[in-house]
Amino acid sequence: MTDFLAQVWIQRTAFAVGGLLLGFVVERVVVRRAHAIAERTKIKWDDLIVSSVRGLVTIWFASGGVYLAMSVGTVDPLIVAGVTSVLTVAVIGAVVVAAMRLAGGTVEIVSGSSDAIQSSTLMVSLARLTVGLLGIILILQNLGIAITPLITALGIGGLAVALALQDTLGNLFAGVQIILSGQVRQGDYVRIAPGEEGWVTDVKSRNTTIHTFPDGNLLAVPNSVLASSIVKNFSMPRKALWVSIDVGVSYDSDLEHVEQVTLAVAQEVTQEVDGGVDSEEPVIRYNAFADSSINFEVRILVREFRSQPLVTHEFIKRLHRRYNEEGIEIPFPIRTVYMKSEAED
Repeated sequence: MTDFLAQVWIQRTAFAVGGLLLGFVVERVVVRRAHAIAERTKIKWDDLIVSSVRGLVTIWFASGGVYLAMSVGTVDPLIVAGVTSVLTVAVIGAVVVAAMRLAGGTVEIVSGSSDAIQSSTLMVSLARLTVGLLGIILILQNLGIAITPLITALGIGGLAVALALQDTLGNLFAGVQIILSGQVRQGDYVRIAPGEEGWVTDVKSRNTTIHTFPDGNLLAVPNSVLASSIVKNFSMPRKALWVSIDVGVSYDSDLEHVEQVTLAVAQEVTQEVDGGVDSEEPVIRYNAFADSSINFEVRILVREFRSQPLVTHEFIKRLHRRYNEEGIEIPFPIRTVYMKSEAED
């Protein structure tokens, strides 16, 4: 009898330890090798699949070893039920974790190739949360726990939680609205009504982060504020935009000559300066008879918002030099004052 018990425990130990060791070997050899191969390919999906199961293979093999160990000899039914429940939670939980990773990675890959919805922390988190909740329900069902009363209790308690977390939930739904509307995307340069502006870096559950320009600070804007504000998006419908530069010349100037010289300088800038776009011709429009000059506006197309300072800088330098060469005067503001003498009184 003693020999039989000793043999049973040896077999159980062998199954349990063997499953753990086998999982460790598969994790170290097979999964690592698959990960190395996936990294050398241009396809993102194989990297996602391999990374989704990393660290979980050992759990599955170890759980299988314990399950086989429990089938050796006679075991107390209560112990079998308890161990089976633990194994169920471990195996399904590991599957749910892999599914959550897969869901989050899928959102990142799909959104990366879409112009409408860009990958964000909020979208990835929502995808993982949805899969996680479904996984919890699946685990409870396999454990024989009725979920209907639980859902009812959560529904009643959820009302109180919703009232307590009103601002948080408001920001959450506003973030979803921002992403799904597609009017503000990651990488877009935006200006919010209060005057803050910069590149959108991420949309999170509570706020949207913006990398400001030109100071380069990080600005966190509550999603509800962004959703209700007037937002100007400089990246839609296209990133290229027109920069306007105001210029004034003397009343003695030949306006036709001024226009030809100014357009020539503007075209030179669009062709030679980084950030200029020469696919569309610069535009000049006279717009005012000012106190000391005839004013006009020069419009130059630039590649994106950050291209404006350099293009404007080079245009003003080159235009000033060219005006000096052509004898075109940029007048100082002049005001003539007539003073009445006492003799005239």
